[in-house]
Amino acid sequence: MNLLEAIDARCSRRSYDGEALTPEDADFFRAEIEKINNVTGLNCTYVEDASEAFSSFGATYGMFSGVKPVIVLKGLKSTSHLYEKVGYYGEKLILEATSRNLGTCWVGGTYENKDNVLGAAEDEEIVCVITIGKVSDRMSVREKVVGAIVQGRKAPQKRYAADIEEVPAWFEIGIKAVVKAPSARNTQKPFFTLKSGIVRVSVPDDYRFDLTDLGIAKLHFEIAAGGKFALGNNAVLMRDE
Repeated sequence: MNLLEAIDARCSRRSYDGEALTPEDADFFRAEIEKINNVTGLNCTYVEDASEAFSSFGATYGMFSGVKPVIVLKGLKSTSHLYEKVGYYGEKLILEATSRNLGTCWVGGTYENKDNVLGAAEDEEIVCVITIGKVSDRMSVREKVVGAIVQGRKAPQKRYAADIEEVPAWFEIGIKAVVKAPSARNTQKPFFTLKSGIVRVSVPDDYRFDLTDLGIAKLHFEIAAGGKFALGNNAVLMRDE
């Protein structure tokens, strides 16, 4: 399964088997995280057993079970574009996990960093956590209930504006991939424009995770349509030659 196929297959999973990843999978994600940290300045980590962070009903609202390994998405508070980088590279890790038949979920706050089990220094900020692990082929009742709440997706035409009546096929494919991108509270805020042949994407940036959602949306568009967005809000897509 490639990353484009993983975009179609990915869905949030909250019930895990409570086991560690295989040594092969764990080594893969440690290596991927190291690569990401080297190119971004982030300090993301793989935590083999973060079950204590998800053991309290009050912290998780009873929505998670069997959580053990997690990926902690964090960086120095002074890191430029911290939230956007977390969104972009965190979603890449999620799609890689999907391609390896692992379940994942973005977690923005429903966990407790008991005894610093997630390992954050004073000058670091944990932006999000990704739960990761083996899941059943069938969703639990809990997962189905949560999934039903976030089912609604905006139509592709609601996610962009263009100065031409018929957009190119590559742009349409990119937007369709964006529609499938997760977003905080399912707000689906990232908005694309195609004007004079130039593609831009922006978010209002009036909620904590808007820039994280921006990074996720950029990645989905790039995987499907090609090219590379610059960092930042209202950034331009650099098309492949």
